[in-house]
Amino acid sequence: MNEFDLKAAGWDDNPMHTERSRAIADNIRKNIPLNKNMKALEFGAGTGTTSFFLSGDLGEITMLDSSPEMVKRTKEKIQKSDLENLKAFELDLEHNDFPGRFDLIFTQLVMHHIQDIESIIRKFYELLNQSGYLAIADLYKESGSFHGEGFAGHNGFDPDELSVTLEKAGFTGMNYTTCFTIMRDVAGKGLQPFDVFLLTCKKKLFPA
Repeated sequence: MNEFDLKAAGWDDNPMHTERSRAIADNIRKNIPLNKNMKALEFGAGTGTTSFFLSGDLGEITMLDSSPEMVKRTKEKIQKSDLENLKAFELDLEHNDFPGRFDLIFTQLVMHHIQDIESIIRKFYELLNQSGYLAIADLYKESGSFHGEGFAGHNGFDPDELSVTLEKAGFTGMNYTTCFTIMRDVAGKGLQPFDVFLLTCKKKLFPA
């Protein structure tokens, strides 16, 4: 089991996780013209809380996560909710392909765990329909204290630098805003604030 498998059973018991997902869902609504004809993909969905918040705004939502325990929990929530437009699958999209095309891909605090950012962005591009939307919520660049020593991922991102990477991959209309602040206990410093941005963009209709 990985760390997220171990955390899955109690993930939804943390009110911060729900508040964060609600804030991100609200900001996606504000920045992207959602409609019920859109097919969406949530990458690294965890227990799917953000997708549940957006279930009434979109058509079919596919939730992918590499943690079997997170996916198991999500499927239990879907069954209890009777929502027919939500589907959950166990898949590591970073290292595997997924069939289908989508009008929107969104992800929440997952990108800083991904080693090859350019590669996953290219996958997003291929999975999106023409003029499809991408929404990335993640940490602003920080000192590394959010995860602490031993973390092998990225210590957040500079949204302007990320926008350059997205533009090179064929995206346009990059826009970002601060959408949430996580208060996290840091060893020796007590509770510290970590801001989360939401960056939205669109697949170019005719890429260069």
